[in-house]
Order: sequence, then structure tokens, then C-alpha cells
Amino acid sequence: MLVVHSSEIWQTHPTLVAGILYAHGIDASAEVGDRLRPHREAACRRLESRSVSDLPEIRAWRRGFAAMGLKPTQYRCASEALLRRLGKDGHLPRIHPLIDLCNHVSARYAIPVGVFDRDFVAGDMHIREAVGDEEHVTFGGSVEHPAPGEVVFADDAGRVHSRRWTNRQGAHAAVRASTQRGLIVVEALHQGAVTDVGAVLETLRREISAIWGTEPHSHLVLGPNHPIRWEEMG
Repeated sequence: MLVVHSSEIWQTHPTLVAGILYAHGIDASAEVGDRLRPHREAACRRLESRSVSDLPEIRAWRRGFAAMGLKPTQYRCASEALLRRLGKDGHLPRIHPLIDLCNHVSARYAIPVGVFDRDFVAGDMHIREAVGDEEHVTFGGSVEHPAPGEVVFADDAGRVHSRRWTNRQGAHAAVRASTQRGLIVVEALHQGAVTDVGAVLETLRREISAIWGTEPHSHLVLGPNHPIRWEEMG
């Protein structure tokens, strides 16, 4: 399985740093509440001293969305949406232990973390501009066709697993009760992203290992010549 950003993405967003993590041996019965608390508290401490829109990680994504022709206050990256919900409600919703972990770590570092069920991704995963004939299944069950040029996560079957880059994931490869293998993609655009994405990967690796007793595989991607291929893992 290949996970790769297109050359156009790297050219348009040269500050991009990506992290890829593959986790196997996942199940939905794990209890993660106590392990989520430190990440939630760390995120809340950041919000005590500055607004979400002032965080450098979020400012960089807002510039990235503006470069894609999207209004940043209308379409927000996933980590900004999580932080705004956390600031409003004081907690994040519980969905599935792997999703909950990724959401809390995403909020802690203000960096988008996408998590997918590997078994529902056909072939390779490409972060690229849409052609226009791809299909995106929403959580409501409707089918959408991203406009040509929209940045999407798409597999070899033409299924879109995330729209507007880090804005909205789809239902087809969503983590569910039966998920055993997770594909996690971490992306940042801000100065210092190399260090911070590395920290996110290490945090997720450590937590997944402790929770599920399995050792995830992770890689830091720094440019277009470093796509990550997973073979015979899990």
C-alpha cells in the first residue's frame, strides 16, 4: 500500500510535513478514558492563553485553505474543529477508542490527524487534486462528487475518504467496531512542523502500544521523493 501526496500538493504547499502510522491489532473494547485525559488537559491549557485562531498550527492551515480558494472560517481543518468543540463543551465526543485517541492527540498538538480503516481503502491512498468523477460517501449516506481541483484523499477505486484535504472525512473507510487495522495520516504546514509531527507520531505510537499491546509502524514524510509503502504489516 502506497500513501503519497501528489507533486502538485508539494509544489503548492512546500512547508508540508506529513506523518504516516499503521496500527494493527485494534479492537473497539479497549478502555482509553484515563489515557485521553492528559491530552485533553494539555489542549485546554493552550486554549487558556490564546484563541484557537491564534495558534501557529491553525494559522498555517488557514493560509493553506485560503490558497486552495476556500474561506478559512467556513471550512476548517479537522484540528481547528476539534479545538473549537473542546473550548465550547470542555470535552470531545467518544466514538471509538482509536478515533478518540487520535482526536485528543490532534487537539493537544493542534495538528490534523486522519484515521481510516485500512481494509476499506482500495489499493493506494493518494492526497491529490480531484478529477471530478470520484465518489465520497457522507456519514448521512449520500454520495458527493468533489469538484475538479479540490484536494482529496482518494484510493485506487476512485473513492474519496476525505474532502477539502483535512476538512471532512467520509464514511466508507471510517473506523468502526470491526476495525482491526488503522491507517493514520498526520499533516502540518507551520514552521516547526518537522518536530511537532514527529511528536504526534511518537505520542500515538506510544499510546497505541500501551493500549493494544501492538507496535505500530510510523514514518515522517518530508518531501515528494519519500512516499511510504506498507507491505505485509499486520
